[in-house]
Amino acid sequence: MGQVTQAFPHLDLETVKQKFKAATKYWERQKWLVVYTAMVDPRPAQDIAKHIGVSKGFVRQVIQEYNRCGLEGLATPGKGGRRNCYLSWSQEKELIESFRKKAAIGHIATAKEIKLAYEQKIGHQVHKTTIYRLLNRHQWHKIVTLSKSS
Repeated sequence: MGQVTQAFPHLDLETVKQKFKAATKYWERQKWLVVYTAMVDPRPAQDIAKHIGVSKGFVRQVIQEYNRCGLEGLATPGKGGRRNCYLSWSQEKELIESFRKKAAIGHIATAKEIKLAYEQKIGHQVHKTTIYRLLNRHQWHKIVTLSKSS
């Protein structure tokens, strides 16, 4: 039999139960369920994992973070998302809108002009694909007029 997994009483049992019920994301709910189970019925991590349906490593990681940091240990941003960015979504939208306003009066926005404005705003150079990804994120498409063939 393995070492008994116990959660420190950073929060009382009723608060942990409420956190579990209030959790909206699947993995957040699983984390609170691990903590709750470790508080109610301390037993080896392998048994908790089997009961909840997660890996033994997940149980150990969650309990370790909770014991070390308490509530903040479980409040991680999770997987995925866009965390590495030069500008926030609203700042990007604001930059793009300035070119949309110019386009409304007949000015044609080019990727080069947008790149220069972007670089000026963030203070350093970026690759041109950064601008194309920005335009794609904001549903901007390359529009080319068809030339008349004779």
